[in-house]
Amino acid sequence: MITEIVVFLLTSLIVYFIYIHKSIHKYFDDRGIKYLPGVPFFGNNLRSSFLKVHVLEDLEAVYKAFPEERYVGYIEGTTKIIIIRDPEVMRNITVKDFQHFTDHKTFVSEDSEPLFGRSLFFMKGERWHSMRTTLSPAFTSSKMKLMMPFMSEISSNIVEYLKGHVNEDVDVQDLMRRYTNDVIASAAFGLPVNSVKDRDNEFFTIGRNLFSFTFFQKIYSIFVALFPNFMKKLGITVYPTKVINFFKGIVVNTMQNREKNNIHRPDMIQLLMEASKGILKDESDTNGNKSQNNETSKQKPIKEWSVEELSSQVFLFFAAGYESSASTLVMCVHELALNPDVQEKLYQEIKEYKEKHGEITFEHIHNLKYLDWVLSETSRKWSTIFVLDRTCTLPYELPPPREGLKPVQLKPGDVVYNMVNCIHKDPIHHPNPEKFDPERFSDENKHKIKPFTYMPFGMGPRNCIGIRFAQLELKILIFDIVSNYKIVKCTKTMDPVVLKPHAFNLQPRDGSIVRFVPRHDN
Repeated sequence: MITEIVVFLLTSLIVYFIYIHKSIHKYFDDRGIKYLPGVPFFGNNLRSSFLKVHVLEDLEAVYKAFPEERYVGYIEGTTKIIIIRDPEVMRNITVKDFQHFTDHKTFVSEDSEPLFGRSLFFMKGERWHSMRTTLSPAFTSSKMKLMMPFMSEISSNIVEYLKGHVNEDVDVQDLMRRYTNDVIASAAFGLPVNSVKDRDNEFFTIGRNLFSFTFFQKIYSIFVALFPNFMKKLGITVYPTKVINFFKGIVVNTMQNREKNNIHRPDMIQLLMEASKGILKDESDTNGNKSQNNETSKQKPIKEWSVEELSSQVFLFFAAGYESSASTLVMCVHELALNPDVQEKLYQEIKEYKEKHGEITFEHIHNLKYLDWVLSETSRKWSTIFVLDRTCTLPYELPPPREGLKPVQLKPGDVVYNMVNCIHKDPIHHPNPEKFDPERFSDENKHKIKPFTYMPFGMGPRNCIGIRFAQLELKILIFDIVSNYKIVKCTKTMDPVVLKPHAFNLQPRDGSIVRFVPRHDN
């Protein structure tokens, strides 16, 4: 009897997924939207679901299949997505007509994954706007200046660590994640951590586990999205409960301890505590100018936020800052090893800066133009944001996918992906896209980059709130490494880079292994 029930349930599931798959085909066919057929349950993600290729390769296959289209159909598991290929349509969706696309796609629900689900990224509508308004004063230039000493101290730890590993093969991925882990631990959670010395500290170990996204976690995520209540009853979550409780415990305990003992430290938890009470001031930046973020003009929060809700924001700050910044640093260091001419130009700029100003300071860090270009080119070629996902919240009319067809009407709940990596590597928008060329962003050339063809931090009101923090964190470490060491290839350095199959982050398939040679003039 049990066997018959199992067979019946499995057969029903298969029929259900085939039906969903065919209904997506019909949706695209009825509207003249071109698409690749895919397979039931996995859609266009069969290869990446089984970790045969990086998910970007599945996205690129659909993007490149129909080069003349403004947008095309994409089947993500059991969800129909419209991939936007036209920068002008992207501009309308993310900025001009933002009121029709205020929300992100629901990847996880608040019920099934509360720490993620309550975060700014997943909040919707007015609740999102209220939280964004509350948090924005915490990310002004003046607040970043207060956090810079934390970053500089941790960057010094990395430079000191490399002194004991000169001319050795160094695992850049591991090293960069230890740096971003310690920066977040200090600047967000107020915890002094030195992961290059205490290599198995709990904060680093838990963070590493958070991003070890397995095949089964990916399958769980699909079922959690399809059947959130059922999965909650089964007690199945995408992220381990131990990981979630660890971060929540740190935030709650730190807040309570600071309130009780009147402790003040200029880190993210402190800023969130002040923001939640409406006492976080919008101070002028180092040039005496107010922040360009309009949201910072409102100092009082629209509503009171619970400790759990604020915990979610610090956790999101960790999740975004740890992995995205580490991936960017890995790719930047790897590209500098592969492009010694670029590295030499960067070193000469840094050398000239140090002769004039000495150690790096917040007031002068923005004068390092070539460093800006190097990091901008890293983010173009290896953007950690693959797509700008938006959910339709009000009925909207897309222009025809190509000339001769009717406009496509979107309904609330429909999802669009504004492409980022694919646009960044499209030779129509960025000639010779595989070449690592920081000069693209020089004063002489940057005007050639068309609007909405470079979007590593998102676009519009839903752009990355932590842009300033991320850029400062990246600049400090690259400055310190390049000023002290020459980054060189070794026999294990992957060239060219092929991405390791993974769900979210960017990693060279065979790792990023380079050598750090001390500079003699230091």
